[in-house]
Amino acid sequence: MKTRNPIIIAMLIVVAALASTASARDLNDKLLNRPYADLRKWHLGFSIGAYTGGLSMTHNGFITDDGAQWRVEQPDYQPGFCVNGLVDLRLNNYFSLRFSPGMYFGSYDLRMADFNGDATERQNIKTAMVVMPFDLKYAAMRYRNARPYITGGVMPAFDVSKRRSDFLKLKTSDVYLSVGFGCDFYLPYFKLIPEVKFCFGLSDLLVKDRPDLADNPAAMVFTQSLSKVSSKMIVLTFYFE
Repeated sequence: MKTRNPIIIAMLIVVAALASTASARDLNDKLLNRPYADLRKWHLGFSIGAYTGGLSMTHNGFITDDGAQWRVEQPDYQPGFCVNGLVDLRLNNYFSLRFSPGMYFGSYDLRMADFNGDATERQNIKTAMVVMPFDLKYAAMRYRNARPYITGGVMPAFDVSKRRSDFLKLKTSDVYLSVGFGCDFYLPYFKLIPEVKFCFGLSDLLVKDRPDLADNPAAMVFTQSLSKVSSKMIVLTFYFE
């Protein structure tokens, strides 16, 4: 995934700005907001956020009978948005188990180009994923009204968008490994929790059996040119707890 993607840079700037603002305010504020909030066994909340997703293409060097060698790439990354609920189970003073089911809405813009010629094709794949992330959260000691943390977990995902026949077809389910970091900011009436998470898909998403292209066999060359397609995401969320 390209590190120069503007949405990734924007995510990091937002998180850094929030952390700096909260830290500066806390230096002049010794009052602890919600001092006993972390002692509750269960915590409920919700989140809104944005993400950018990418597809990793593994090509196999397939060459057609007329000498064409097609390559598939994702020239840019389009931002999507997400909404989640949150159920947090406190295990001890440092660890908690989180479940945050939700929906991710986005798309992949793909470009197919003949490596040996000038022919090109484009495809846009829209997604609407139901996600069920399970994360183990490790939080540091609270310092005034802030408490940084890291997370790790798994995220099953199911694409429920309407499918259609096109050059490439992706499977509707995947499982992601995720790692992330964030910070709990204790406000007078709730906690604001910005978080950045990196998600890596474990499945091969490419559908290789395409009976829907029986009437258009020439479109199969794009599927035949790939041996594997996997997904990855960077997600910025703001939890309200």
